[in-house]
Amino acid sequence: MTTGKTRRGEIRRHTKETDINLSLTLDSRGAGNIGTGVGFMDHMLTLFAVHGFFDLEIKASGDIEVDDHHTVEDLGIAMGQALKQALGEKEGIRRYGAAAVPMDETLVRVTLDCSNRPYLHYGVKVPDSKVGNFDTALVKEFLQAFSLHGGLTLHVEMVHGENSHHIFEAIFKALGRALDQAVTFEPRLQGPLSSKGVL
Repeated sequence: MTTGKTRRGEIRRHTKETDINLSLTLDSRGAGNIGTGVGFMDHMLTLFAVHGFFDLEIKASGDIEVDDHHTVEDLGIAMGQALKQALGEKEGIRRYGAAAVPMDETLVRVTLDCSNRPYLHYGVKVPDSKVGNFDTALVKEFLQAFSLHGGLTLHVEMVHGENSHHIFEAIFKALGRALDQAVTFEPRLQGPLSSKGVL
């Protein structure tokens, strides 16, 4: 099944803490134009876009003089909302996706379901509390917000790994690959992939 329609979500999120303009195009070539004010997230979201073949444009600012928390969490919210908008009723998509990605000594597995039943399992133990100036706990916050607002059941598991940067690179590459698989159209399918007829 194909619709010929561009699947794209555009979100403007403006709060007292952040200002985010974000667009996500699903059926594309992996172009990223990303400026969040948090350099580490720019890098991770670029990996997500490239390895998922998504076009992702983000212009964001936030109260990073306090810390990166509000910006990173709100990026997850906006990305989840954009994904939900782009997928609409989820008609014709494969729904499930899984990817295992190695990064040198690291192996990470991401499995997801575009289920409309948000849930995050985060089985990742990172050796460092910081990568550069970035608080590594914020990756879970981003994924929690993304799964909640995107309607994703999301399982992220580190099989093994030692280098924190490698672990996060593998997570975002695997997330892109798994999501690309899940949102791909299944030609044998009419409507949503559900015995209930709705997701």
